Amino acid sequence: MLALLATPIALLHAPSLAEATIAVTDICFLAHSAMMRDWRWLATGWVRWALAWWGWVVFCSLPIRALRVGPGGAASLGEGIAVIRFLLFAAALEHWTLCDPRARRWLFGIIVASAIWIAAQVLLQFVTGHNLFGDRRGVSGELTGPFRKPRAGPALSRVLFPAMVPAAAALLERRRPAATMGACTLLLGGVLVMVLIGQRMPLLLTGLGLVAAGLLLSRLRPMVLAAGVGGLVLVGASAVVSPPTYHRLVVQFSAQMEAFPTSPYGQLYARAWHIALAGPLVGRGFDGFRTGCPLPRYFGPTFDGHQADGGGAAICSAHPHNFYFQALADGGFPGLVLFCLTAWAWLLPLARGLWGRAPPLRVGLFASVLIQIWPIASTSDFVNMPMGGWFFLLLGWGLAEARADHHDMGFGFPGIQSLRRLV
Repeated sequence: MLALLATPIALLHAPSLAEATIAVTDICFLAHSAMMRDWRWLATGWVRWALAWWGWVVFCSLPIRALRVGPGGAASLGEGIAVIRFLLFAAALEHWTLCDPRARRWLFGIIVASAIWIAAQVLLQFVTGHNLFGDRRGVSGELTGPFRKPRAGPALSRVLFPAMVPAAAALLERRRPAATMGACTLLLGGVLVMVLIGQRMPLLLTGLGLVAAGLLLSRLRPMVLAAGVGGLVLVGASAVVSPPTYHRLVVQFSAQMEAFPTSPYGQLYARAWHIALAGPLVGRGFDGFRTGCPLPRYFGPTFDGHQADGGGAAICSAHPHNFYFQALADGGFPGLVLFCLTAWAWLLPLARGLWGRAPPLRVGLFASVLIQIWPIASTSDFVNMPMGGWFFLLLGWGLAEARADHHDMGFGFPGIQSLRRLV
């Protein structure tokens, strides 16, 4: 349990240490399963689909020229095999580590503290020009919060919902004007911080998460609507209050959308598509986009046909900035299908029982997982640290809460009554 509880702290400032805490959790989980001779977790629906997707990517990474798989070599194969650590981590949280309500309560507290830590550093950097460590804005004007690089937006957008939604729901349950105003202020404050950070995709995904939370929690809908309107006002006001933020959120975003096929993202997506067309059954194996993108045989026109070579080698990056195009390049069309089925298998148990009777923490965790695997988004590499670690941590926690809810074991967080006493 200690390794698990250290993971979110490590993800904030020591991702390499998080790799170690995840590995320790995995090893202990496998040892526990072996000692207890209990491998029933392998029959879990999402585990089967996830292992099928992982197994296919590993197969596509095998350096077997006769089968035209594995052009990335031994490094690609090794990295593909290592993806299993994240799947085991999520399974360990669901079936073992977080079966104890005390562990879930501790994790809830750590996630809340993480959200407050990031938000407070963002506000400090906005007011004073630097964070506690002396770091200033990113090169494009983003607020970096407690980090040296612009990583505050993706991390905060994921931990914001399990931290914010239960507290807002608890305030609304008090049915007092002051408490209602507090809930509205909390939601609007979360949106404000995301606007100030100045990262487009995390802000858009935060909006999507708020919509999902509002749909599942009827008492939250007026507050979500108010926060949405407030967010639009804040974006408009940033033209005066924070011009770099307005430039990134509005000017740059509008320019990219107007010419999306020839924008950097459009070029990358088209390149991933051409890589998949060249190997529709097996793609290029794990990390296939990075190894294949600079090769002239994959140069093809952008989706609008305006660039015959799709930008050539100059556009290349380590990944295509979208999980689904990444799955397509890594495992061909079968890999994409398996990844989509895995994502669906994750969402189904998380969503079960939420409509009409939604525990606020489960709603927050569902929103976090939903915005991570939303297909229309620009993303990091799916399994890179720290975002890969945040995703599987929140996924495993959400699955554990759903399982506890299903078995009527309690939700493992400080509940409405406890939160009432806190607020």
